[in-house]
Amino acid sequence: MSDSLDTWFKDEVLVHEEALTRYLRRAWPHPDDIHDLRQEVYARAYESAAKYIPTGTRTFVFAIARHLLVDRLRKQRVVVIDSVPDTEALNVIPEDAGPEQRASAYEELRQLARALDDLPRKCREVVWMRRVEDLPQKEVAARLGLSEKSVEKHVMKGMKRLTEAVFGARPADKTQDAALDAGRGHGKQ
Repeated sequence: MSDSLDTWFKDEVLVHEEALTRYLRRAWPHPDDIHDLRQEVYARAYESAAKYIPTGTRTFVFAIARHLLVDRLRKQRVVVIDSVPDTEALNVIPEDAGPEQRASAYEELRQLARALDDLPRKCREVVWMRRVEDLPQKEVAARLGLSEKSVEKHVMKGMKRLTEAVFGARPADKTQDAALDAGRGHGKQ
């Protein structure tokens, strides 16, 4: 498969390099990023085609470029929680919250941001698209070249990790841990 994939890539994708570069230059405001963007388009095209070689390669390549640019724009609009000195600017804490509630809420937001950053890249992308952008599972799967089942698994894994990072072990886990510890204690007596 690798030889046929390489041949397809050279014959069907690289022939669009000049048009792709022109498109990226027109659509992206930062000229210094064009080379990296083009390489990212190529990497995504190759990775996706390893699963299934598409017909209509030009359309396929430009769709990847468009999605990449949209992803980059979204990432630029994300507010880094630690960079916001005033939690009011985030507009997520109730106005009537007291100082302790505000401090606690802000700390939870920072924990959530750190936990999100710590997720594996693909898992983070899936969680962001499903839970923040509220995209349908089918659309997330199509955009990322995943099966819907994989999207579902990434969401479950990511949400579990985020919950644990922000709230610690769940009460059920603590109860089970206590029962196990008690059982171990019985065996030693």
